[in-house]
Amino acid sequence: MSIAVVYWSGTGNTEQMADAVAEGIKKKGITADIITADKFSKDSVAKYEKIAFGCPSMGDEELEEDEFEPMFASVESLLKGKKIALFGSYGWGDGEWMRNWEARVKECGAILAGCGLMVHETPGADDLADCEELGQELVNL
Repeated sequence: MSIAVVYWSGTGNTEQMADAVAEGIKKKGITADIITADKFSKDSVAKYEKIAFGCPSMGDEELEEDEFEPMFASVESLLKGKKIALFGSYGWGDGEWMRNWEARVKECGAILAGCGLMVHETPGADDLADCEELGQELVNL
């Protein structure tokens, strides 16, 4: 099984979450490729059966607009039938960015593992455990 954990992180919070998601996948006996958004492209999608995407809320509760959003928009149409997990950190708002992201993923026909996992600011031990669980849920999906 091939799984990618693709993320963008400005402060390191979402990177910590990505590492924990990958650790959860590893606990199920699968190795995940951890890839930053600038290294993932349309050509990458076909290489993976499952993909976990991580991006924090930025600006007015949106995906990071310089690297992550352009990458995600370019691969979005290729996600039909793919098993996907979403995660990210936020510092303000009520999670609108995650709800919108979940809707986009469902609209393109992807199969979503649970619901998007949001962590306020820096992830603590419980948050990282939730990230590991998300990784395991993606493996089981």
